[in-house]
Amino acid sequence: MSRRRIPPEQRLLADISIVDIAEEGKGVAKVNELVVFVDKAIPGDVVDVELLRKKKNFAEARVHQLKKASSHRTLPFCEHFGVCGGCKWQHMDYDAQLRYKQQGVSNALTRLGKVDTSAMEAILAAPQTQYYRNKLEYTFSNKRWLTNIDDAQEGLQMNALGFHVPSRFDKILDIEHCFLQQDPSNAIRNKLRSFALENGISFYDLRQHEGALRNLIIRTASTGELMVIVIFAYADEDTVKRTMAFLHQEFPSISSLLYVLNHKKNDTIFDQDIHVYAGRDHIFEEMEGLRFKIGAKSFYQTNSAQAYQLYKIARDFAAFRGNERVYDLYTGAGTIANFIARDVHEVIGVEYVPSAIDDAKINSELNNIGNTKFFAGDMKDVLTADFILEHGEPDVVIVDPPRAGMHADVVARLLAMEAPKIVYVSCNAATQARDLALLGEKYEVRRIRPVDMFPHTQHVENVVLLMLKK
Repeated sequence: MSRRRIPPEQRLLADISIVDIAEEGKGVAKVNELVVFVDKAIPGDVVDVELLRKKKNFAEARVHQLKKASSHRTLPFCEHFGVCGGCKWQHMDYDAQLRYKQQGVSNALTRLGKVDTSAMEAILAAPQTQYYRNKLEYTFSNKRWLTNIDDAQEGLQMNALGFHVPSRFDKILDIEHCFLQQDPSNAIRNKLRSFALENGISFYDLRQHEGALRNLIIRTASTGELMVIVIFAYADEDTVKRTMAFLHQEFPSISSLLYVLNHKKNDTIFDQDIHVYAGRDHIFEEMEGLRFKIGAKSFYQTNSAQAYQLYKIARDFAAFRGNERVYDLYTGAGTIANFIARDVHEVIGVEYVPSAIDDAKINSELNNIGNTKFFAGDMKDVLTADFILEHGEPDVVIVDPPRAGMHADVVARLLAMEAPKIVYVSCNAATQARDLALLGEKYEVRRIRPVDMFPHTQHVENVVLLMLKK
């Protein structure tokens, strides 16, 4: 039922207690048999709400009046909170965020996977809750999202450089200061935007597919190195040269200054040529003495500090003795594989994306690691009985699949392999729980520990150790 069809006398609900929090940062209330998701409400709030949409068993609403503030409620630190699609939990104190992330993982594993979570270990908090990301992607647009204050201004220019407004693909919120990435990220974005405006360089039109400046990607490394990628759409050679020269002069500390010419109708650059304007075509990350080469198209966990903690937990769960053959499935750029290589006899990594496998091999060579092998292809097609016969049965399997979890054929292969241990790293507790239920045919869960990689969001990583039943 749409909002227009909700009778006026039924749109307002008074004195509603928020008892839980769901994804997208929405508070959860229960009114008789109706579950109500309330935008920007948090557990402990008592609110009057206005219903926006209503279906049979649930409704969506917004706060009409805050009657009593939760003890967990705190003042959002970002001026863009509530409009920007990121950091949706920043109005809730960090201790409460951790509590509800742990609760969310436990609920998913219990409800969907029938897993006993009574011995679940405490979530690992992030030591840094601001400026923790090593990569951000911004969009140029000539369709700026207007706030109420902006609406009242005359002669407002409509160009913006920032983030997509949720559910509005062609509207970009102009960002002044983002608390996600350390300096000089904000300075680069703001100065590049000012340069473009002052020089009349056109911003991209996402509907008409025209304009010069399209996207900006900034990557910062724990080594202090910095990569900046400017993606142009329909820019002439002079515009490209002037823009890149400005960045090179203004920010000489950039280690890798790159640009892309993208005429496609989507923003992905994985099939595009990368042009080096200044510096190298890559930067380096470091972790426990290992160096990882990061190119424009490379995948690397976006929270470097917590990625290290995540990998240490996975290694601890595996409890290597030194003689194991390890299968690292969904290996990505081989970060986990190379991280554990010196602790085991051999690591065999499999990943769908060929360029990621290229990165994995380069990183092994870079660190003089000679006991890794990497293979590219669809997991369910690569991980066959013949593959296992050729490379040997694993003693430990590490899996770190995408949010969708593992294909049923991959789960079936794991059950057939009967490796003594499986360490399952996941960014989605719901799909992890589904896979654990299937693996429960032959495995039992021994350890569980969530890791907070993304403070002020609902996202959480989770590591589970499974042991083959005797």
